[in-house]
Amino acid sequence: MAEFLDQEIKFLPGVGPKRAELLNKELKIKTFKDLIYYFPYKYIDRTKFYKISEIHSQMPYIQIKGTIRSFETIGEGKKQRLTALFSDETGSIELVWFRAIKWQKEHLKLNKTYTVFGKPSDFGNRINIVHPDMETQEEQQLKPSGLFQGYYVTSEKMKNTYINSKTINKLQLTLANISRGKIAETLPDYLVDRLKLMSLEDSLITIHKPENTRDLKNATFRLKFEELFYIQLKILAVKHHRENKNKGFRFENIGYNFNTFYDKFLPFELTGAQKKVIKEIRRDVNRNIQMNRLLQGDVGSGKTLVALMIMLMAMDNEFQSALMAPTEILAQQHFNSITKMLNGMPVEIALLTGSTKKKDRKVLHEGLQNGTIQILIGTHALIEDVVVFKKLGLVVIDEQHRFGVAQRAKLWQKNDFIPPHVLVMTATPIPRTLAMTVYGDLDVSVIDELPPGRKPIQTMHFYENRRGQLNNFIKQQLERGIQVYIVYPLISESEKMDLKNLEEGYRHITEAFTDIKVSMVHGKMKPNIKENAMQAFKNGETKIMVATTVIEVGVDVPNAAVMVIESAERFGLSQLHQLRGRVGRGAEQSYCILMSSYKISNESKKRLETMVRTNDGFEIAEVDMKLRGPGDIEGTQQSGIGFDLKIANLGKDGEILQLARNVAMEVLEKDPGLQANENKILLRKLILAKQTDFDWSSIS
Repeated sequence: MAEFLDQEIKFLPGVGPKRAELLNKELKIKTFKDLIYYFPYKYIDRTKFYKISEIHSQMPYIQIKGTIRSFETIGEGKKQRLTALFSDETGSIELVWFRAIKWQKEHLKLNKTYTVFGKPSDFGNRINIVHPDMETQEEQQLKPSGLFQGYYVTSEKMKNTYINSKTINKLQLTLANISRGKIAETLPDYLVDRLKLMSLEDSLITIHKPENTRDLKNATFRLKFEELFYIQLKILAVKHHRENKNKGFRFENIGYNFNTFYDKFLPFELTGAQKKVIKEIRRDVNRNIQMNRLLQGDVGSGKTLVALMIMLMAMDNEFQSALMAPTEILAQQHFNSITKMLNGMPVEIALLTGSTKKKDRKVLHEGLQNGTIQILIGTHALIEDVVVFKKLGLVVIDEQHRFGVAQRAKLWQKNDFIPPHVLVMTATPIPRTLAMTVYGDLDVSVIDELPPGRKPIQTMHFYENRRGQLNNFIKQQLERGIQVYIVYPLISESEKMDLKNLEEGYRHITEAFTDIKVSMVHGKMKPNIKENAMQAFKNGETKIMVATTVIEVGVDVPNAAVMVIESAERFGLSQLHQLRGRVGRGAEQSYCILMSSYKISNESKKRLETMVRTNDGFEIAEVDMKLRGPGDIEGTQQSGIGFDLKIANLGKDGEILQLARNVAMEVLEKDPGLQANENKILLRKLILAKQTDFDWSSIS
């Protein structure tokens, strides 16, 4: 039965080799299966008919019946258009075509009855419908009786060769007619019965031509559940396999290093959230199973301190630790802050980046191999083959979405037999549903409170007319000794214009604050000039930093308590939140001011309102996913758990995802290896879904 859906799309009546090539190139539809799993993005009710006299330009899609009274071709060459006067007993409307004019003139007949479907619009004080769907009475009678017509995404190239949504609809109807009895079930009978699911065959046929809303709802639920269930089954099976296969080092001792640091060197009292996370990790590393844990927490929540305490735990058990950061700036920052926290303790720390000199590397490599270096901090230079540890027990990865899966894998191949424990840290809050999917094979810890003494950042949204008020506010803050960030967007599509705006902004600031030293930083500068400008700001030599988003990660200036984000409507929520996290590092009250023009979209308005309303990174992440969709959230492309959602939506289908995860957990609890006869269907599907020979099961 699987062979039926595996047939090449060119063999479907109505396709052929040329169309097949285009479908493959534009929509990645190669087989019958690809087509039947190419779902509509919306449905339109085709049962209601309007009279022409009832139509106005604010209406959505409408359907009318009547005849063409006359044609007229206007303009020449590419600006040519065809218009037709279309009438019923109540009045007339204009139909307009800008392409395929010759074809329309040859196929459409005067005084013949047509059903016209399309969206009315205003043009030159007349209502018209551009590129309407046209059907004769004969074609109407051949249509399925379904209430709804599905609409499919097609490309401009396809439309130019007369393959539009209507064409896809016809192909789906053809495929449905020859599919009956040939689509095999992909879930065990006991799950279909228990969850009262529609069969796979009925779901796939119904989704393209639903008869009513109930059938559409049932078909959609079935297909979403299956999609999410198999993702969860795959993730949880990987986790189960890893926990049984990958033995881990036991950190049994809480000894001198951990206790001395806790009693004498702790920079501030641990929060309740930090204590809870340390207990969770302590339990993990004492179990003879490799730890794979994700630590989420906003910028400034104290993740690095938690990571350091686990590294000291590793030291107490005679193991080395490695911390990998995505940039030299961030690696250097971790090195400086950890060195400062451990000042006075007998701990050997080293830094390895692309800039580390050859003679220093030689000493460093020897120290790692003989075990005198206990903590190594660095960039992806850590994964080079020449970097060999004596006994690596813990790997900490910061902002892990910036590393590819294969890069991360190299770190825990540094030990021959037992992989090190893995702690993945991110300051990008991840929505719950995304965490269950992208990081579903990891145990998740969350630091959801800030260290004591930190005041919540006050966020305000100003339109351009409050520029004078903004400058007065900056002046007051500067007089109090506070430093200020002013950030401009730098989007690759409009890079030249953005750099011009940045330079212009820099000029305005230097003119407005003549007695204040201002530095400017952007990614196009030479590294040493950029580094010097950042250092000058960090040392307090310059009081205002005008920059692009290069300061999003890696600049820690406790005295900077004002963040102004210019053209804030052009930034995504996640980026706005990360930028805001650059202030609020010290004891002073911090501010974030979002500047925007008056003309902003509803979506931009929603983003800025969210920023003003809340500092909660997790709430911001949820709103971000609802606005943008999960595919755009940082980290989803490199997670190592490949999934391509065709119908489920992680922003909207949280309840179905939770059900799918619960059911997958129940199945694996009863039958971990999926060896029972009733679960062979699940095992077969997982094996088919395995896209690589590399064993990703030890990787987050």
